[in-house]
Amino acid sequence: MTPRSFLLTPELADYVRASSEAPDEVAAGLIAETAAMAERGEAPSTMQIAPEQGALMQLLTAALGARTAIEIGTFTGFSALCIARGLPADGSLLCLDISEEWTAVARRHWELAGLSDRIELRLGDALESLRALPAEPTYDLAFVDADKTGYAGYVAELYPRLHPNGVVLLDNTLRDGNVLDPRDESDHALVELNAALAADPRWETVLMPLADGLTMLRKR
Repeated sequence: MTPRSFLLTPELADYVRASSEAPDEVAAGLIAETAAMAERGEAPSTMQIAPEQGALMQLLTAALGARTAIEIGTFTGFSALCIARGLPADGSLLCLDISEEWTAVARRHWELAGLSDRIELRLGDALESLRALPAEPTYDLAFVDADKTGYAGYVAELYPRLHPNGVVLLDNTLRDGNVLDPRDESDHALVELNAALAADPRWETVLMPLADGLTMLRKR
């Protein structure tokens, strides 16, 4: 049940993980608990990022020297755990999510990792929560992994709230390859957004074939 890219065979996925920073005991426990929830039908199996994506996000957060970060869509908290670990001791991560049940798992593991003081969780409609924040440069890094039809709105609201050179990461931008043959509203939303971002002069954009597609935006 460990997430892997649809572009990789199970054998290549194992090799990628063996050649990357391994999850520690807390992160591995969170991955295993989320997988068990999925097996019991208590949570979707496709909503957790892959371990190698988490390793990249932790590395990138640290390499950017990010001090303030925001996440839209937290689920059981693995991505937030990785981002928070990349922040300095006095850094902060604001997580926006709607599920009290799934984020309760996240809170427990953040506490185990000693990261609770770096992470603030706000429950409710993410777009409304985002719009309630001051529309001024505040964040160095943003990660979006929520409802795909809402991505365009999240990106629009994040732009004024990012520092110059701030980075946004958008998950699932390949949609299991369905961007080549859109099948539902979410697929079509990502196809339209991918094209719009590539043509938007306000962003420097690259869509990377990592996991289910990870788009990186830099605010010019």
